[in-house]
Amino acid sequence: MPKDASSFDLALNERPRQATLTHWLYEELRRAILDRRLRPGTRLPATRDFAHQYNVSRGTAVTAFEQLQAEGYLAGRVGAGTWVNERLPEHLLGTKMAQVQVRKLTGPVPVWALSRPARPFRPYEPAISEFPIEIWARVAGRRLRRASASLLAGGDLRGYGPLREAIAGYLGSSRGANCSPDQIVILSGVQPGLDLLARFLVKPGEAVWMEDPGYFGAMAAFRNAGARIIPVPVDEHGLVISKGKHLCSQAKAAYLTPAHQFPLGMTMPLVRRLAILAWAREAGAFLIEDDYDSEYRFEGLPVPALQGLDQSGSVILLGSFNKVLFPSLRLGYVVLPPSLVDAFLAFRLGIDMHPSGLDQAILCDFIVEGHFGRHIRRMRELYAKRLVVLQHGVRRYLAGVLDVPPIQAGLNTVGFLRNGMTSRQAEAAALAHGVEAIALSRFALKRTDVQALLLGFAAFDEREIHRGIVNLAAALEHRAGQLAEGL
Repeated sequence: MPKDASSFDLALNERPRQATLTHWLYEELRRAILDRRLRPGTRLPATRDFAHQYNVSRGTAVTAFEQLQAEGYLAGRVGAGTWVNERLPEHLLGTKMAQVQVRKLTGPVPVWALSRPARPFRPYEPAISEFPIEIWARVAGRRLRRASASLLAGGDLRGYGPLREAIAGYLGSSRGANCSPDQIVILSGVQPGLDLLARFLVKPGEAVWMEDPGYFGAMAAFRNAGARIIPVPVDEHGLVISKGKHLCSQAKAAYLTPAHQFPLGMTMPLVRRLAILAWAREAGAFLIEDDYDSEYRFEGLPVPALQGLDQSGSVILLGSFNKVLFPSLRLGYVVLPPSLVDAFLAFRLGIDMHPSGLDQAILCDFIVEGHFGRHIRRMRELYAKRLVVLQHGVRRYLAGVLDVPPIQAGLNTVGFLRNGMTSRQAEAAALAHGVEAIALSRFALKRTDVQALLLGFAAFDEREIHRGIVNLAAALEHRAGQLAEGL
C-alpha cells in the first residue's frame, strides 16, 4: 500500500548546546511522531535528501533513522523507503494525545457521535447520500466559470448580497420572518453564531436562561463567555417562563428552540410565544431563537418563526444550511434586530470576516434556481416515511421498554425508557450492541427526572432502521435483565 510522502519542511527546535547532532535529530523526529506532526504511515524522504534538506551529514541522518526504526517508531524496507510505523505501541501515543481523548470522552457528546460512518440511530445526521450532488456540481461549475474579481476578493462583511436577499425571501415566505437582507449576516453555521453572540451580548457574570434539557452547544458557548447559566425546565409547551422569572427575572438573554424544542421535540404555542416576547420586552433581554431543523415539518402548516412576532427588536434568529443540505457546507446565518447590526459586524471583524464568497454564491444559485426548495420537499417526504418505520418498529419490538412520542418535525426523536434503566445505562448497552443512541442526560443541566435516548432516523433507510431496532431491543432487554439480577 503506497505511503503518503511528507512534502513539507518539518519544524525542528534549535539544538541545545550540550546535545550531539545525532541525538538532537533523533529527539526531534521522535517528538514529531509522538505529537502526530508526523502521522502513522507518512513516508520520510531518502536519507540523502533528508540530510541535504536539514543541513546535516548523511551519516547523521542514517544513524537517527536506524535508532528510531530499532525502537519501533519507524519502519522501512529496501526499495520501499522509510515511513512512520502504523502500529506504534499505545504507550507511545504520549501524554498530549491521552489528555485530548479524556477531554472528548468527558464532554456532553460521546466521541463516537462525531465519527464516521454513522450507524443507527445517530442523531443530527441528514441523508447525505440523497443530496443531489450532480445538480450542485453543475451549479458550482457554472458559477466558477463566471466568477468575477469582486466575488473572489470578497465584499460586504455581512456576506454575499444576493445570498442574503435569497435568504430573506425564503425566511419571509416559509418561516414567517420579518427581515430585510441588511439584517442578515452569513456565518459558518449555528455554533460559530452562538459563540459570537454569547461574547457579543453577555458580559461575564450576567445571567442567561437555558432550556433544560437543551442544546449542549449553546450551553458551551455561554459558559465560555463567562455567562451565569440559569437552567429553566421545559414542559409539554416548551420553556416554562414562570420558572425562569422565579429563578432570575432580569436575565440578559434567553436561548430557546420554539419551533422544535431540542431535544424533546415539542412546539411552543402562540400564547407562550407572546408571553416570552413580553418578558423580553419588559426585562430588556434578547431572545436567541435557534431555528435548527424546522424545514422538516411532517404535519400541518409550517410554524412561523418567533422573530416574525417580535415588535420590539428582541429576537435574534439563527439558522443553518449544514443539516438541510450537507454538513461540510459550513454556511448559516443570523438575523439581527436593526439596532444590533453595525455593532455586531464591528465585533465580528476582530475575529473573522465571512465564509468563502464562492460557496455563498453557489448556494445562492442553488436556492434561486429552485433546487433548494425541491430538495427540501423531497427530503421532507423521505424523512416522514423513515420516521413512520422507526415508530412502527419501536411498537413492534420495544413495546413496554421504549416509548417514542408522536413528533411533527426534525431529524431525530426522543425515546423514553420504561424499563427502569437510566439514560447512560441505556446508551452504554446500545453501543455494546452496535447502536448509536445518545443519553438524554447529556443534554440536562439540573433535571434528573427524564430517562430517555435521542434517536436519529433521517440518515438511515428502512433496512438499517429495522436492524437498528432489533439490536436496540436486544441491548435494552439484556441490560434490564442484568439489572434485575443485581449485576
